[in-house]
Amino acid sequence: MCREMQVWFSSTHPDTVIRLTLAEHSFSFRCNSAITHLGTGLLNHASKASVHFPTPACEQQSAVFARAFDILRKAISAHAFPAAAVAVTRNGDLVASTAFGRLSFDDRSEVSIDTIFDLASVSKVVATTPMAMILYERGKLDVEMPVRTVVPEFAGEDPRRDEITFRMLLAHSSGLPAYEKLFESASTREQLLDAVYRMPLVAEPGAVSAYSDIGFILLGEALARIANEPVDQFCQQNIFGRLGMVRSTFNPPKAWHSAIPPTADDTWFRHRVIQGEVHDENASVLGGVAGHAGVFSSATDVAILAHALLRGVLVRPETLSFFARRQTNPEGTSRALGWDTPSRPSQSGKYFSGASFGHLGYTGTSLWIDPEKQLSITLLTNRTWPDNRNQAIQQVRPEFHDAIVEALQGNS
Repeated sequence: MCREMQVWFSSTHPDTVIRLTLAEHSFSFRCNSAITHLGTGLLNHASKASVHFPTPACEQQSAVFARAFDILRKAISAHAFPAAAVAVTRNGDLVASTAFGRLSFDDRSEVSIDTIFDLASVSKVVATTPMAMILYERGKLDVEMPVRTVVPEFAGEDPRRDEITFRMLLAHSSGLPAYEKLFESASTREQLLDAVYRMPLVAEPGAVSAYSDIGFILLGEALARIANEPVDQFCQQNIFGRLGMVRSTFNPPKAWHSAIPPTADDTWFRHRVIQGEVHDENASVLGGVAGHAGVFSSATDVAILAHALLRGVLVRPETLSFFARRQTNPEGTSRALGWDTPSRPSQSGKYFSGASFGHLGYTGTSLWIDPEKQLSITLLTNRTWPDNRNQAIQQVRPEFHDAIVEALQGNS
């Protein structure tokens, strides 16, 4: 356990920021009605904050995780990525929280545990899937409901479109294509969404598991209509704000941009360095807010979400279990509802149990959670800098995950 613990609190105003400092780690969160169930004891007994925040227990992280951290240092030296941030929780404790490298290979600015990264497709499980879980738990989302009942524009001449349900979108079995460069012909959010609504199917609904950004763009818009609130506003109120994830947002304010690792030197579409704005071009045309990408966050914030899921804070355990359970159809899929599960071989490594769930992001980000081990590992990088050709992350990630688990097993 970290030894130093201090709490500052000055008001019960809903926008009051409580700052909790524990040794070298600090967390800020807004006081609002979503955390009042913790009771006023939070102010007198700071340890109760562990309901929302993993308890810092990382004094020995450099020694315990020496080999895992060295893997990242060597990867940075080999130009696999310029920057990496790590957060590991186990049994409710934050056992690792650190960062390595610089914003870019030629930048002298070092990254820290507070550095905010473009999560890319990890947005699917930090924002869109939790939004779906919350709406499901509130009785507003029926996963067997046809998507066209919420988004009638999606109905078309192909009668198979009527068969596509929310479950299929979440499980990537809708028959929609994986990816299309819609940004090349759509210049506004409305135009791009219209292209999604008219997108031809490439497979029979429910017959094939094929990862689809197009499906999650549609899912994000459908969930926003169910909630009667844009995805970013819903997530800020019900996920990020509720859990005290103060470094998580869509469309980071410009004041943050210079401290965010760049993800691309875009010489062909936006004709500028992409830093502090979403890397994904379709999400960019959508205004930075989409179901498939767009969230920026720190490793510590992602770990807070993982901790909240494992502790049953954000949604009930049975809700998480329903969404995180691997689907039985289509046969052979590794997909759960919104989440992925470890396949063999897996980017999660060889130690995560069959009950585990997680997701990868194109920019070099990942989150894996193992409820059996009460373990979560967050790894954020900007491996796409300066372009997306370097694929070394595919070797680094499982090796890093294995080294973390082996260190924990050896330190038990």
